[in-house]
Amino acid sequence: MTAFTKARVISSSLGSVFSEGISSFSRFDSPEYLVLPGFCDVHVHFREPGFSYKETIYSGSQAAARGGYTAVCTMPNLNPVPDSIEHLRIQEEAIRAGACIHVYPYGAISVGEKGEALADLDDLAPRVIGFSDDGRGVQRDAMMLEAMLRAKSLGRIIAAHCEDNSLLRGGYIHDGAYAAAHGHRGICSESEYRQIARDLELVAKTGCAYHVCHVSAKESVELIRQAKKSHLDVTCETGPHYLVMDDSFLQEDGRFKMNPPLRSPEDREALMEGILDGTIDIIATDHAPHSREEKSRGLEKSAFGVVGLETAFPILYTCLVKPGVLSLEKLVALLCDTPRKRFGIPLGQDFSVWDVNACYTVDPADFKSTGKASPFTGWQVYGTCLATVCGGRLVYESGGKANG
Repeated sequence: MTAFTKARVISSSLGSVFSEGISSFSRFDSPEYLVLPGFCDVHVHFREPGFSYKETIYSGSQAAARGGYTAVCTMPNLNPVPDSIEHLRIQEEAIRAGACIHVYPYGAISVGEKGEALADLDDLAPRVIGFSDDGRGVQRDAMMLEAMLRAKSLGRIIAAHCEDNSLLRGGYIHDGAYAAAHGHRGICSESEYRQIARDLELVAKTGCAYHVCHVSAKESVELIRQAKKSHLDVTCETGPHYLVMDDSFLQEDGRFKMNPPLRSPEDREALMEGILDGTIDIIATDHAPHSREEKSRGLEKSAFGVVGLETAFPILYTCLVKPGVLSLEKLVALLCDTPRKRFGIPLGQDFSVWDVNACYTVDPADFKSTGKASPFTGWQVYGTCLATVCGGRLVYESGGKANG
C-alpha cells in the first residue's frame, strides 16, 4: 500500500517514490493536500564560499526545502570562483557539511569569471552540473566559441548569462516607461538579445548543449523559438518575477532590482507565450540573496538580486494556475520534470506536500533564507508547503526547520 491514497498526487514520475519506506509519511495523506515531485532549480546563488554573510549552503538549502525544492544548481560567482578542482573542493566541502537537499555546483567558464582564459573545464567536468560565468556575459566571441567546443567534447551544458557590456551604459532598471518617468538610467533589451543571437550562431557551429539563463525580453524569446525550429540543442529559463511582474510594478525600493530587470508588459506577455508554446522550458528562481544593507539603497545603488525559493510555487500557483492561465501539471513540468531531464538530475524519493487552500501574506521575516529582499512582500498567495522529503528523508516540515 502506498503512503498517499487520499491526497492528489501530481506527476506520473512519482510512481517509483511510493515504496514501502515512504509509508511513514502517511500522516500527510489528506484529500485537501497535493503531493508534488521535488522541484529542481537550475539557477540559485548560495554565496558560499566567499559571501556567507549573504547566504550559506545551510540557510539556502533550508529555504529551498521550505519551497518544495529537493535539488538546486549553484552558480559560480563565488570566492574563490570554482574554476579549478582546488577551488571547487572548498564549495563541495561546504555542501557536504551544510546541505539538507541535493546541491549541484556549476563550474566557471573562465578563470575568475573574467572572460580572459578558459577555466580548467576538463578536470571540473565530472564534478559539476555544467559551466557558466553567471553574473556576467562572456564578452569575447572567441572565448565563448572555445568554451562551447570544449563543453561539447566533455558532454556538459553551457548555461549563459547573456549580457553585452557595451550596451549597459550604467543602467540598472529596464529602459522603459518607469525609467523615463522617474529619471533612472535604463538597461536596454538589446544588451540581452544581442548576445543570445551571437551565442546561437556559435551553437549552430559547435553543436554545443546550450542553456540561456533568466530570459527577460520578447526578442530573446523569439530568437530561441527560431533556434528550436532549426533543431539546435537549446533550452532556456525565466523567473517567476518576470512572468507575473513588469516595470509598471516598480517602486523606489531595492527589492525590485534584479539583473536582468523587470521589463515591459509586452515582454511579460511574450514570456508567457513562450511558456505556453514550449519555447521556455524551465522556471528557475535566480535566488540571489544580499544583506539588508546592500538592498536598502534604492533602485540605483542597491545590489542586483532578489530571493525566490520560498515564494516560487505559491506565486505561480496563485497567479497562473488558479486563474486557469497554466495547468498545474504544466507548472510541475517547468519546475521539476524539464530541468531534471535537461541537466540529468534524478528525482529519486523526492517529493513535497502542499496545502494549496492555505491563504497567507508573503512576509520575508518568515523566510529560512538569510536574504529578505522579495518583490512579492505583502502579496496574498495560496499554497503552504507542509513537508519536503529528499532521498526518502523528511528535510522540512511546516512549523519546524529543515533537517540536515
